[in-house]
Amino acid sequence: MSPFLGFDWFAKWLVTSVFGLSLDTNLGASVHFFLYDVPKVMSLLLVISFVVGTLQTWLQPESVRRWLGGRGTILGNVLAAGIGIVTPFCSCSAVPLFIGFLKGGVPLGVTFSYLISAPMVNEVAVALLWGLFGFQVTAIYVGFGVGLAIVGGYVIGVLRLERWVEPFIWQMEAGALDAEGHLPAMRLGERMRAGWRSSREIFGTVWPYIVAGIGVGAGIHGYVPAELIVRWAGPGNPFAVPIAVMVGVPLYANVAGVLPVTEALVGKGLPLGTVLAFTMAVTALSLPEMVILRKVLRPQLLAVFIVIMTAGIIAVGYLFNALMT
Repeated sequence: MSPFLGFDWFAKWLVTSVFGLSLDTNLGASVHFFLYDVPKVMSLLLVISFVVGTLQTWLQPESVRRWLGGRGTILGNVLAAGIGIVTPFCSCSAVPLFIGFLKGGVPLGVTFSYLISAPMVNEVAVALLWGLFGFQVTAIYVGFGVGLAIVGGYVIGVLRLERWVEPFIWQMEAGALDAEGHLPAMRLGERMRAGWRSSREIFGTVWPYIVAGIGVGAGIHGYVPAELIVRWAGPGNPFAVPIAVMVGVPLYANVAGVLPVTEALVGKGLPLGTVLAFTMAVTALSLPEMVILRKVLRPQLLAVFIVIMTAGIIAVGYLFNALMT
């Protein structure tokens, strides 16, 4: 039984009894989609961000820098991609940690594995994907996302492109822990309060994007003809995946904001690989992230990152489509 049945019942009651709309009309379907998804996504966001925020008190950026600083080759990429899963899920909020890892001595390729993984595959993505599409789709998405982070970071590391990082990064000093170089001791209650503060901060930052994303998804769900979307990016168009990526890049949303749109597009008949390629492009190749990264990376390295990510996301989209048919 779905844990969200209560939200669905309440949304249907509001639509039919309070607003007097039929669920079979375009407006009724859109309003139901919006009223059902908003509390569902918000509750997932609050619970998961609280749990992860509490766990993150054991995983501080300074200690991660020291831990990853001596790692190299593929092991460091694997570890960094794993760390990205439990750290900030907005691409723009991941960039400061990316900078901190660089100045703390973490190899360039390893830091890129983190940068790719953090916005694309994280606790919120896993929770929302599981709630919207089930375990199988979630597992495949996580596997592809982590694999792309590992391979992309490894390739950048092999190319040895440190010369294309802005010089001031290497001149910055890494911050310290406490006077003895350790994390300060915290009791469980303090950790939970820190988790609640983290949850409130995340919620306060992203809720407008979530509401906007659900609003777009509701409009697509109720009003955009399925035939139009399928003709534009359906299984009959061999260029559907790169088109979806190109459409996603100029947009900006974290994964919590874009997944309701993903759900609506899948409901309209788009192949799941095409839709997830769009999702990956929005979360990992957004223009705001590129603008921030340009402050620390020279254009050559930024271009390499974009090319690797774009090629990887397109490959994932085609592969996902092939596996799900």
